[in-house]
Amino acid sequence: MRKQQIIILGIVFGISLLGLIILQTSYFQTAYEVKKEQFFYSANRAMDDMVDYIRKQEEAGRLSENRNLSEVRRRGVEIDAPIYIDPKRPIAVKNDPSAVANSMLNLIDDDSEVKDVSEFVGSKFKEDNLATSISKLQQAMKERTGENYRFVPEGKEAPEGLSEDIVVLQQPLDHIYMAATAIMSLLDAVDAIDQVKFSGLNASGWYVEDAKKAMESGDMIYAGKYSEPDYELLVSENCDLAIESTMILHSPKVQEMIEMLDIPVFIDRSSYESQPLGRTEWIKLYGAMLDKEEEAADFFASQASVVENLKDFQNTEKTVAFFYINTSGAAVVRNPEDYISNMIELGGARNAFRDLQDDSGKTSVPITMEQFYDTAEDADYLIYNASIDSTVKTLDDLLAKDSMFADYKAVKEGNVWTTEKSMYQATDKIAQFTNDINLLVTGGDPDQMVFLRKLS
Repeated sequence: MRKQQIIILGIVFGISLLGLIILQTSYFQTAYEVKKEQFFYSANRAMDDMVDYIRKQEEAGRLSENRNLSEVRRRGVEIDAPIYIDPKRPIAVKNDPSAVANSMLNLIDDDSEVKDVSEFVGSKFKEDNLATSISKLQQAMKERTGENYRFVPEGKEAPEGLSEDIVVLQQPLDHIYMAATAIMSLLDAVDAIDQVKFSGLNASGWYVEDAKKAMESGDMIYAGKYSEPDYELLVSENCDLAIESTMILHSPKVQEMIEMLDIPVFIDRSSYESQPLGRTEWIKLYGAMLDKEEEAADFFASQASVVENLKDFQNTEKTVAFFYINTSGAAVVRNPEDYISNMIELGGARNAFRDLQDDSGKTSVPITMEQFYDTAEDADYLIYNASIDSTVKTLDDLLAKDSMFADYKAVKEGNVWTTEKSMYQATDKIAQFTNDINLLVTGGDPDQMVFLRKLS
């Protein structure tokens, strides 16, 4: 009996050992197959990247050739061989807004004078310093641009020996691709919209009336959104400048491709301004860029007067919560140092989120609805930012976002407002928002408001 038990145990042990060997073999085989798949995946990906790079180089060369041949034909000159533009100019994409202080904007020739361009970007309104020198202008832009630029006047050539990181903008610039939609209104304000030939929006997307008319008439054509431009169209129609918002920093390969095609890229960073007139003041830069200095100075003075008239207003201590709800269900408020936040304060109110701690440098800050409730529950006014999210048109729409809004003081007292959807394109009138805030907190006439509408 005992012998039989030993035999059975031996058989069981043998079977177990065999099973273990089979499992180990299977494990090693599987591991090998996984490693092999990983290797082939990496190899294929590397080859795909190389093919994509070669394709882009070839595409850039082909489109550049087309551009040069087109220019040659326009001038009536014959050539025997294709002309290629060197696609190897280094690209410097800066995602950190704090890093922009490391470069300088070089404008126009050193022996030229720029009129009516004060220390404009990021400065508070000043009554003096008009008719400054070019060196003064360069210094003003030093802290706000992420690239090095040199404006070369029409009929002049760029100086020899320029550093490779300097982007030359040869004037006149009259075939612009406008992908920074918030800037179109500034160009319209100085009567330079005819210098924009390519749009990043369809006609239906424009709230700037002259831009919409230009597209409907064919004077301006759709060239794809900022992340998917029509490269061939831009090249064949001789685009001479792409004006991009900071959104292009999320698509660095697009910027690289545009620059490979010898189309300079200018990134507008006006949205990072903290002062109420900071964003509007960029019009002086575009005035210098498009030979509209006098018009730009006059327009900025008119907008500065709006803010100047509010400087003696006493703060009412009434609180305003400016926000929207993103697709993830988070409340998005403005950074306390943002120009919108400062406009609220200048208009005679208190930004409900003035004590928000955020050092990200971003203009908008997402927070949880719980965090939003803790701060905004007792706010005197809620302002929903419909320029970002236009789905809230009634109080019911707001309550559908979060039923807890029913407990908010502003909702109970009927003090919920929304911005006009067009606000993000109305950079030329953004100073009026300060006046709207003052009318709001002082019980002024709502019909005089430009951007605010009461929800019911």
